[in-house]
Amino acid sequence: MNKWKQTSLGEFIDFNPPETILKGKMSRKIPMDKLGVFQRKINGSEYSEYSAGPKFRNGDTLVAKITPCLENGKTAFVDILDENEIAFGSSEFIVLRENEHSDKKFIYYLARSPLFREKAISCMEGTSGRKRVNEGALKRQEILVPVIPTQQKIASVLSALDDKIELNNKINAELEAMAKMLYNYWFVQFDFPSAEGKPYKSSGGEMVYDEVLKREIPKGWEMKSLLDIANFINGLACQKYRPLDEDFLPVIKIREMNDGISANTEKVKRDIHAKYIINDGDVLFSWSASLDVKIWSGGIGGLNQHIFKVTSSKYPKSYYYFELLNYLQHFKMMAELRKTTMGHITQEHLRDSKITVPGLEVINKLDDILNPIFEKILINKKQNQELASLRDWLLPMLMNGQVTVKDAFERVERELGMVAEGDVKYGE
Repeated sequence: MNKWKQTSLGEFIDFNPPETILKGKMSRKIPMDKLGVFQRKINGSEYSEYSAGPKFRNGDTLVAKITPCLENGKTAFVDILDENEIAFGSSEFIVLRENEHSDKKFIYYLARSPLFREKAISCMEGTSGRKRVNEGALKRQEILVPVIPTQQKIASVLSALDDKIELNNKINAELEAMAKMLYNYWFVQFDFPSAEGKPYKSSGGEMVYDEVLKREIPKGWEMKSLLDIANFINGLACQKYRPLDEDFLPVIKIREMNDGISANTEKVKRDIHAKYIINDGDVLFSWSASLDVKIWSGGIGGLNQHIFKVTSSKYPKSYYYFELLNYLQHFKMMAELRKTTMGHITQEHLRDSKITVPGLEVINKLDDILNPIFEKILINKKQNQELASLRDWLLPMLMNGQVTVKDAFERVERELGMVAEGDVKYGE
């Protein structure tokens, strides 16, 4: 800590640095919804005519300044732009940029740390539900910071963890795309292997016209509903089952389904009925407001209402997962048409759905291919949770000097077997 010095955030970081975009120019825009919760990577962008909003370039950090986005952890490092490209974003962003005292990646991790966030939250003003950070007050906040070489080493250790998380996410996206392609090839295009091992429809396999579906399907296939192939168990009103002691489960709502369990996750008694308990690998379908289908990987939890747990005693998970996922767009169109009456998907809608169902032999053959892919995806997701947990433990410890970079690097290597960037020396 002898090389750390006290300074103000305004001296250490350039807030909202000036950039120029001509009014009316079509430019890249990053809205608030493209920032994940404590996620380094920006989830895409769009193009829009520039009229107003903070401007930024690669290497800058974006921090939400409005409640509840700030408290929820919406922060990102900009690295998706072209060289010298200037983009703009939500008026509720604060843009942070390095100067002669700071390293850009260290700034990002500082902005994610409790050290920075607690100071930012303490500088919020306004009425409840509309509070925003007073940037002038935030700039005056004092912090202890290390010299730039140490900043770079701290950022490098934390980046190594995020790099691995992002690599796993990329691998999973490719695995999911491959699995979806195989499902489509077999059960949408009907080119599953025939008895001769050839693509069924393309090689002249017999097709028959279905009067209900109004199209041809392979001979021997049936028209059924989603309720015919799976059970849809709606969750509990978990607020009625609050724990009286420390023996509890996290409540899995739509927020947890999308972003994982957090410190703000609610709790439910552990002794709820077994059918309302979810485990890794369970298929979840959020049927109210935000319609989505996901395979859960966040550990044991209690299922809240507005989410179905999808199971089947007859069909493999890969089959009913993709059939539901494939039908999701139809449900979304239904919900869009019924916005004014709440776009809920009910058991009746599931019963009225129409899908084509092959024989179990064909379904199980594809499952033999897809199941190992699903297992690999789940392994990567679980590893990401371990990596994120270690990163989130190290982050405040490194930022206040309680853990040295050398100790942090050794912890990463020892516990996770990761190989850090070879050009950085962890001597401090």
